[in-house]
Amino acid sequence: MGYTVIKDVTLINGTGEAPLEDAVILVNGKKIEKVGAAPEVPFPEGATVIDGKGKYALPGLIDTHVHMAMQIKNVQDTLLTPFSYRFYESAKYLKTTLQTGITSVRDAGFADLGIKKAVEDGLIEGPRMQVSINPLTITGGHGDNWNVSGIDTTSPVHPGLPDGICDGKEEVRKTVRKMLRAGAEVIKVHATGGVSSPTDHPEFTQFSQEELEVMVEEATFRKGIKVMAHAQGAEGIKNAIRAGIYSIEHGIYIDDEALELMLKHGTFLVPTLLAPLSVLEAAETSNTMAPYAIAKSKEVMEAHKASIAKAYQAGVNIAMGTDAGVFPHGINLRELGLLCDIGMSAMEAIVASTKTAAECLGWEEQVGTLEDGKLADLILTDVNPLDNVRVLENSDRIIYVMKDGVVYKDMGR
Repeated sequence: MGYTVIKDVTLINGTGEAPLEDAVILVNGKKIEKVGAAPEVPFPEGATVIDGKGKYALPGLIDTHVHMAMQIKNVQDTLLTPFSYRFYESAKYLKTTLQTGITSVRDAGFADLGIKKAVEDGLIEGPRMQVSINPLTITGGHGDNWNVSGIDTTSPVHPGLPDGICDGKEEVRKTVRKMLRAGAEVIKVHATGGVSSPTDHPEFTQFSQEELEVMVEEATFRKGIKVMAHAQGAEGIKNAIRAGIYSIEHGIYIDDEALELMLKHGTFLVPTLLAPLSVLEAAETSNTMAPYAIAKSKEVMEAHKASIAKAYQAGVNIAMGTDAGVFPHGINLRELGLLCDIGMSAMEAIVASTKTAAECLGWEEQVGTLEDGKLADLILTDVNPLDNVRVLENSDRIIYVMKDGVVYKDMGR
């Protein structure tokens, strides 16, 4: 692959440090060899040189909560779409996500190991993936899309996607083992009800603390793998943290006791503020959203924003995640502006999408910041996102995308 030099760029390195003007980034193959001020970084003979004057360099962005193998449709389309069609759709979603400047994702359900391998082997373009395979859910819980009509729209199981419905400690243990066997790199559990499920509510607690502890024990004992929890109601959030779950997704109803537990255990919070907002926006323009999802989104909106603001003010570790798939892939970076709406600065929102997000995935030694020795994941923008982070919502403003030293979006091409 050889050397690539990006010169005269303003560097926003993802650590929260002040930007460095007239910086140079030296990429050697898949890795960043040297980052710094121009006099400190050599220009090897034969290197490809990119003029970054007037441009801003950031680490490749990270979305810690996506669903690359789905995008919500109305029930009729869901029922009439052939099973294999979703894999071709996924290839489109992955490419779209990479083109927005997101170079790493944690898939929170439904992408199997084959999709991850297809990206790694270069069959399709997409971000680096950490997969959870299929979320664990109780019968009648969030993730069980059986409807009172008798029609079940739960994602069908297949060899790469074992059934996630389980009840009781022994079923839980066996189901975790099935996800690990299928290639799960993180275990996903629905610890509470949710907005998009037909027969429960976000505040309903699902799985006992003892069942959650079995998940953590089994994942940790067998492969040192962590557990992430869809957790919206306060009791379910607290059960998850006490059980040893390291990442709370959504966090709609966080109370003071939950905050104390998160700070004590160093728990990550992934807000997905865009998810309920996107449900309400879609309800105005399409028929993709079920009436119960619309009603619950209206109910939780203000509580959700208040909880995330309170967590931010308390100093909880917040990693950017969106729930992409609940809404169309490619608009993920609207989440950064929503993080600013609850109190973050533009720089803090960028750090949540880079350094903190990498830490949430356990990938902080590889990605998340532009530093010597890290993988060469970076983006260039033609506007300063620190002036207004919402400029990143327009993917046209992200003019260059590199992942693993390979250019997937090039200036002027």
